[in-house]
This record gives sequence, structure tokens and C-alpha cells, in this order.
Amino acid sequence: MTLFWIVCAVLLVIALLFLVLPLWRATANNNDVLRDAANLEILRDQAAEMEKDLHNGLLTQEAYEQGKLELQARLLDEVKTTGQGEKLAHNPARKLAVILAVLLPLFVVPFYFVVGNSKALLPQDELAVADGFGVIRSEAALQELEKKMERLPENPDGWVVLARSYSAMQRYPDAVRAYGNLVKLVPNEAQLWTDYADAAAMNNNQSLLGEPTKFLNKALELDPDNTSALALSGSAGMERGDYYAAALHWQKLVDLLPPDYPDIQMIHEGIKQAKEFLAMQKGGKQKLAQLEKMKGAAPVQPATDPAQAITGRASFAAGMAGMAALTDTVFILARAANGPKMPLAVLRKQVKDLPLEFTLDDSLAMQPELKLSGFDEVVVIARVSKSGSPMAQPGDLEGSVQAVKPGSKNLSLVIDRVVK
Repeated sequence: MTLFWIVCAVLLVIALLFLVLPLWRATANNNDVLRDAANLEILRDQAAEMEKDLHNGLLTQEAYEQGKLELQARLLDEVKTTGQGEKLAHNPARKLAVILAVLLPLFVVPFYFVVGNSKALLPQDELAVADGFGVIRSEAALQELEKKMERLPENPDGWVVLARSYSAMQRYPDAVRAYGNLVKLVPNEAQLWTDYADAAAMNNNQSLLGEPTKFLNKALELDPDNTSALALSGSAGMERGDYYAAALHWQKLVDLLPPDYPDIQMIHEGIKQAKEFLAMQKGGKQKLAQLEKMKGAAPVQPATDPAQAITGRASFAAGMAGMAALTDTVFILARAANGPKMPLAVLRKQVKDLPLEFTLDDSLAMQPELKLSGFDEVVVIARVSKSGSPMAQPGDLEGSVQAVKPGSKNLSLVIDRVVK
């Protein structure tokens, strides 16, 4: 931006030079030339009149010669006056040059701020448009985008950012409206229909019944393997009492996810609960038998020893809370102090849940063969993940307690540093 103003200043100086210098250099000689030209024209006219009078006999030769000498004397006087190069004591052209040099910059700069766009050359991050997740955090930038979308309602990229930003700010009615406009422009994107369903559910007292379910069905019609749509469809099935559909969607979700997915254990718990409810329904045993034959049935859960559970409280250090958004993911995890780096137990929350009391035990194991109770010492970590991944990334916020034994109680886990 600084370079832009330097270029503008240089162009303004050049314009002033072209305009002011000719006026500054102008002198009274210009006026003298015009006056002398007029006087000479008069003398020529008078000489022509004398020749005409001599021809017509109105003047004698002697009178003609005398008059001619007088005209020549007057001509010499005019030439002498011109040669002296007299200039006006006060040149009005120079006054005009000074006035223009002062007033032109004073007028042009405010005029640019009225009709120009001072932000046109700013880099995108200076405009605070959107972060790496396509979400605007600044209210001023959001209002600017809203005005832009009023002028360009056919811009799908703008609606995407606007819809995600409304959802992040919990302005769910506005998010629903934005997603409604977006799916009209881009009707064949499963993830957009899934996000639309999520926003509609939040706007519907966090209920997936009704329109949110319709949007999820549309998403799965476009992409049957969309993991977000499968997860929400399972929740929608549980909400409406269709436990067979809930277990079916979640089992397919488990088949698609990697074994080390942070929430895999929670999904298995959901499948187990759905099957229990299904078994209590009329005709549920037959449906349950069908599910058991399908790939991805929930595995036997590892036994949990309460005495080996680690408990504590996770919180921010002073000044750290402002560095994270309320919807950023928080992972509370334990890993072996000496051994594999894969987490032994993972609890997933959000920044808005902090400070929180946590419990890590074998029920949160990511793999049955790697359990918290199977190691002598573990490291307990609290991490705010900007990317949503449990793997540490530069810019994440973190705190840890080193080398504690399984069964340790009342740990104080403080998030006090930025991952480099």
C-alpha cells in the first residue's frame, strides 16, 4: 500500500510540472508582442492610407514624404520599446501557478477518497476477509462481504464464505439463508447440502428432524460416502427413533474412517447404543441380525479399570484464551512417555468447553491393543487444534504434564504455549 501512495505522489508532481511550469515561465513579453503587433498593423494601415491619398492627388509628394518620415520614426520608437523586454512587475500567470500548485493536491487527495477505493491494492489478509477455513472473523469485513453479495448475488464463492462465517458466529438464520442461495447456484455438491443441514438443525433448536433430514438425504444421494452426511444422518435416525438407520449409517461411517480417527471410539459407542435400542423394538431382532452380518460391526470394547483412569482439569493460562476461537477443537490425550507416539486415549472437546474436568481411561483407546493401563508412565497433553487434527501443527496451542502414572488424579493441565 505504501508503494501505491508513492506512485500517486510521483504522478501528481509530474502533472503539476506540466501544468505549473508553463505558467511560471510566462512573462510580460507575451503581452508586449501582442501590443507591438497591433501597433504595427495600425502603422501599416496609416502608410497605406497615405499612399492612397498621394495616388488620388489628395497629398503632395512633399507632404507624403514628410508623413512617411513620421511613421518611420514612430516605428523605431516601437522597436526600441520591444527590445527593452519590459516585464510586468506582478505577473498574473505566476500567481495562478502558485494557486494551482497549492490547491490541486488539496483537492485531488480528498476527491480520491470519495470516488476511489483505497483498499483495492491491499493484500487479502489485510482485508481480513477469511481465515484458512474460509471463515471471516471480523464484523467489519463480514459487512463488506454482505454489501458485495448484494451487488453480485451470482457469486458462489462469496456465499460459501458468508454461510460458514454466519455459522461460526452462531447467526444460524442468516447461515440458512446463505446456504439456501448457495445450493441454488451449486446444487450438486454433497458437502454443501450437509453443511446446509447442519445450519438448519442449529436453527431448529438443534434438531435434525424435518428439513435438515431432507438436506442430508440429498447429500447422500449425491455422495453416499460423504462422512459428514453419514455422521449427521446417524444422529437424525437416533432422534426420530429409527435405530436401524442410525446404526446402518454409523457402521458405514466406521468402514470409511481410518482406524486412528480421533472420534472412532465414540462412533462405536453410538452404534452399540443404537443396536441396544433396536433390539427392544418390535421386529428389531431381525433387523439387528441383518446389521450383525454387515461389515463394520462394532468391536468388543476394552474393559475399563477405574483405578487406572487419569483425571484432571484443563484450562488456559492467562492471556492464551484470546488466541483461539470458541469453536476450535480441543484434544485431551495421553501417550506413552517411552514408547509409541500414537495416543493411548483421546477426548475431543471445543474451546468453549474450557475449563473442563476430564477423565482419560481405556474406554477412550484408539486401538484395543494400545491401552492407557498398559504403560507405566504417560504424558498428558491438552492441545487446541486450528486444523481439527490431533497431530500438532504450527500455530496450535498446547500444554502438558510429563511422565505421570496411570491412575493419577486431579492433574492441572494448563495450555500455556504456542506450537512452533
